[in-house]
Amino acid sequence: MHTLGDMTKSLNRSAFYLHGLQTRFELPILEGSGYSDAYLAFLRAITFLRMLNVSEESLRDVWRLEKKLLQLLHVDSTGSPTWFLDACAQTADLSHRLLLTNHDMGIKLSPLMIQLGLDFGHALPEFFPGEDMGEDVMRVLGEYMKLYTRIQSDVKTEVPLMRDATRWAARVK
Repeated sequence: MHTLGDMTKSLNRSAFYLHGLQTRFELPILEGSGYSDAYLAFLRAITFLRMLNVSEESLRDVWRLEKKLLQLLHVDSTGSPTWFLDACAQTADLSHRLLLTNHDMGIKLSPLMIQLGLDFGHALPEFFPGEDMGEDVMRVLGEYMKLYTRIQSDVKTEVPLMRDATRWAARVK
């Protein structure tokens, strides 16, 4: 278990910065050494993705979609206040896991797993919004995969520059 101070040292970020992430991502703020390895792993993933020039807005959108997926799949039934973070420290089968929650979906996640944007006809408009009728897991997963694919592309573009910067930084040490 970790304190906020432990996490600031581990991530080399101020308590103010981490508190801002907790607020913007609507994470529970815990007392003392109440922060699990999974909680730290989540903050580390956010920090790394921000270093790779992924916008915080995109990360919050992915976070929102992942939590919605997990709620639709009833993963939130554990009773834990950090149920959406509890898988973040897992390292097995990374290709089966969601980006931020790291929840194992049981299948390899790839943009090819779902055919996005297909419209086989004009559907009549619904009388009620999706949250009133029940969200569609496949629709939410489709939204998630679009955003995830864009983030993958952004990271792939940024990695060579980050490698060059790391090599260049050896001159500064």
